[in-house]
Amino acid sequence: MGEIRQLSTEQEVREAFPVMNQLRTHLSEDLFYELFLQMEKEGYTLFANVHEGQIVAVAGFAILTNLYDGKHVYLYDLITDSNARSKGYGEELLAFLESFALQNNCNCVALSSNVNRVDAHRFYKEKMNYEMPSYVFKKRF
Repeated sequence: MGEIRQLSTEQEVREAFPVMNQLRTHLSEDLFYELFLQMEKEGYTLFANVHEGQIVAVAGFAILTNLYDGKHVYLYDLITDSNARSKGYGEELLAFLESFALQNNCNCVALSSNVNRVDAHRFYKEKMNYEMPSYVFKKRF
C-alpha cells in the first residue's frame, strides 16, 4: 500500500505540514517546524505513510512512562490527508506504530482525541479496537 518512513530532516518535516495542518489548523508551517524541533528533544518522533511519492498520512508520538500505563507509545497526532481517507493509509500507519510499540517493549498505544472528532472515535474504537477508559481534563492558562 504505502511506505512508512520516519521524517527527520527539515525538508521532510515541512513536506508533512499540509497533511498535519488538516489536524492542527492553528499552526503555521514555521511554528510547526519550531515546535517539532523542541518536541524532538523531548522524544517526539514523526512518521509518514508515503504513497506514490506523496505523504498521505502522518503520525507524531513519543515513548513515555507513567504509573498507569507503564512504558507506552503516546500518540499525539494521527491524520490522513482528506483526499486519501478511507483507503487504509491511517490504519496502516497506526498498525505500524502498534508494532513499533511492541518492538520497544511498550504496554500499549495511548492517545487523546477531541470530543468533536466522531469519525476518529469510530476509527479507533470500531476499526482498530481501541477502548476509551478515561476522559481528559484540561485547564488552560
